[in-house]
Amino acid sequence: MAIDQRNLSVLANFCGAAADAMAFTLMRTAHSAFIKETEDFSCQIVTRDGLAFASPRTFGAPWYSGIDYAPLLRRFDDYEEGDICISNDPYSGSVATHSPDMHIWKPVFFDGELACFVVGHIHNTDVGGAVPASLSRTLTEIEQEGVRIPPVKLIHKGELNRFAVDVIRTNVRLPEQNWGDLNAQIASVNIGERKIHQIIRRFGFDDFMSGVEQILDLSEQQARNILARVPDGDYFFADYADEDSVGGKPCRVALTLRVRGDTVELDYTGSDPQLASSLNMPTGGHERHPLVMVGLTYVLFTLDNSVILNAGTLRAARAVLPEGSVVNCAPGAAVGMRSLTCALTQIVTVGAFAQALPDLMPAASPGGNAIMNVKTMARNGKPIMASIGPVGGGGGGTPVCDGSDGAGGATGFLRNTPIEISEAEVPIRFLRYGLEPDTGAPGQFRGGLSAVMEFEVSSPGTVVTARNRNRSILPGWGVQGAHPGCVSRFVRNPGREDALELRNTDLVACAPGDVIRVTGPGAGGWGDPFARNSEAVRRDVAQGAVSEESARSHYGVVLRDGAVDNAATEALRGERPAPARSTFSFAAERQAFEQVWSPERYALLTEFLADVPLGWRFFLKHRIFDRVEAEGTEADMATQMATIFRDLRERYAL
Repeated sequence: MAIDQRNLSVLANFCGAAADAMAFTLMRTAHSAFIKETEDFSCQIVTRDGLAFASPRTFGAPWYSGIDYAPLLRRFDDYEEGDICISNDPYSGSVATHSPDMHIWKPVFFDGELACFVVGHIHNTDVGGAVPASLSRTLTEIEQEGVRIPPVKLIHKGELNRFAVDVIRTNVRLPEQNWGDLNAQIASVNIGERKIHQIIRRFGFDDFMSGVEQILDLSEQQARNILARVPDGDYFFADYADEDSVGGKPCRVALTLRVRGDTVELDYTGSDPQLASSLNMPTGGHERHPLVMVGLTYVLFTLDNSVILNAGTLRAARAVLPEGSVVNCAPGAAVGMRSLTCALTQIVTVGAFAQALPDLMPAASPGGNAIMNVKTMARNGKPIMASIGPVGGGGGGTPVCDGSDGAGGATGFLRNTPIEISEAEVPIRFLRYGLEPDTGAPGQFRGGLSAVMEFEVSSPGTVVTARNRNRSILPGWGVQGAHPGCVSRFVRNPGREDALELRNTDLVACAPGDVIRVTGPGAGGWGDPFARNSEAVRRDVAQGAVSEESARSHYGVVLRDGAVDNAATEALRGERPAPARSTFSFAAERQAFEQVWSPERYALLTEFLADVPLGWRFFLKHRIFDRVEAEGTEADMATQMATIFRDLRERYAL
C-alpha cells in the first residue's frame, strides 16, 4: 500500500488508535487512583531514533506528545525481542523529570527488524524518600526524593529482572500498589507492540517506516504554517512562583520569545538561578525538551486544533536554557516540584504570545494546582498512601468564552477523583468538594471558578501533602482590562480557634478531628467586566458562581428579584469612565514587587550571578534581595547594585 496523502492520514489515525489502546489498558489496570482516576500518565509510540509520532488523543498527560526518548534508548545497543527497559532517574538523559515518573520502553520488532519503540510513564503516588508522596518544596537534594532506578532492562527476552523489582519494592511505602501499577505499564506496552504488528501487516514494513517519518514531517509543516501567521518580533514576559524555597523569595521564570518567519526561539535567559529547593527543572539543556515546550504546544493547538501533536510539531522551535538555572539545573539538585516551575514556563509562553496575538490568547491559568495526597492508616493499622485528587483553579478567560471551571490551563488534563472512591480507599470524611463562588476573575469573559476541597481526618499520624502549592501571594494576571485572579488558600481547622493559615506549605501533620480546606488559585479574566453581557452575569448569580454584591461592584449589573434592572445597570455602568485597554492586568502584589525588581534590576542580577560559581548563586540571590529590601530604592539602581555586588565579592572572596 503506497503512502499517499490519504493513506498517510489513515496511518496517522491507526497509530493514534494504538496509543489510545495503550492508554486504555494502563488506565483500566492500574492500582493507584492517581493513574486510573487522575490520569497522570503518558503513552507514546516513538521512532527507532526516539521521536514520538503518536500519543493518546484524549487520555493522560499531553505534556509529552513531543518527547524525544533518544537519551534513554541510546543506553542500550543490544535490544532483543521481549525486552522491556525502565528508569525514573531525572539525570539519566533528562527524560524522566522527577523520581515518581517511572518510564518504560519496549522495542518492537517485525520479522527480526526493529520498527519502533512503545513507551510511556506513570506518576507513582510514592517512591519512598524523605516525605510521604516523595515530593515537597522543603527537599534540597535529589537523594531525598525517593528511589532512583538508572536505565536497566526490567525484562530481558521475556524474563523478569527480579533484582530490579526487589529494589523498587523495598524502597517505597506501598510496594503492592507500585507493583500493580508497574504491571499495568507492562501490559500497556505489550498492547502497543501488538497494535504495531497489526498496523505493519496492514501497510507493510517499508511503507510503515516511510509513513512514520512523513507523519513527523506533516506535523512540522502544520506548526510552521501556524507560526508564519504570528507577527515577527521579540516578546518578553516573566512570571513568578511565590517562593523559591520555604519562606523564600519569589522565583522568576523569564522568557524572550523570538518569532522569525515560521520559526520561534524561546530564550529563558533571566530566569532564576538553580534553587536550593525542589522547584528545579532537569532539562539537561535539551533545546526541545518537552517541559519547556509544553506552552508552545498549547499555543499551537489553540491557534489550530487540527495540528497533529508529536515531535515534528517542535522542529520549528528551539529553547535557550542557561546552564545552572531553574530551567536547566545541574545533576544533584532536587527536582520533585518541577511541575510547578513547568506551569510557569507555560504561563510565560502564553504571556509572550499574548503580546503578539492579543485578540487570540487567553488570560493566565492558575499555575498552582495542589495535588492532594494523604498518608494515614486504617483502623486495623494497615498503612494507606493515596492521592485524593488535584485542587486547582479554572481556565483563564478567553476572547470568546469564559474559562472552564475547576480545572484549566497548564494542568487542566488532570481529572478529579470522585470522593466516593477516595472515601472508600482512605479513612477521611469529605465535608465539601466543589466550586468556590467569586473566584473567577471578573472580565467580559470571566476566569473559571476555583475548586475547593474540605475533609476531616480520622486517624492519628496522618500526613497531608499538597504538592505544587502556589499563588497564595502573587496571583495570575488578567488581559484586556479584566481583573487578575484571586489567591489560593490552605487552612487547617478553618473557623476554629486553632485555625492555621498554611499558605504555600505543602506538608502538614494532622490528628483525628483535624479538618483541611484547600481552595485553588483563580485564573485571570479577559476583557472589561463592564462589557460582559448582563444576562450572563444574571445567570452567574443564579448558578451561584458570582455573588450579587460582585455583580454590582465588579460588573456594574444591578439585580432585583433575580432579574436584571436594565435602567439601574445602564446608569451604574455609565458612571464609570471607560478603562484604558492594556494587554495585562497585574495584581497589586506583583506591581509592588516589580516596582523594586524591574526588568533592568533583574538584568543586573542575572549578569552578576552568571559570573559566580553555581553553588553560590542561590545563596547570593537571597543576600542581594535582603540588602535591597533593607536599603530601599532611593539610590541610583546601577550604583546600588554594583556596590552590593562588590561587597559580596569581597566578603566571600569570590
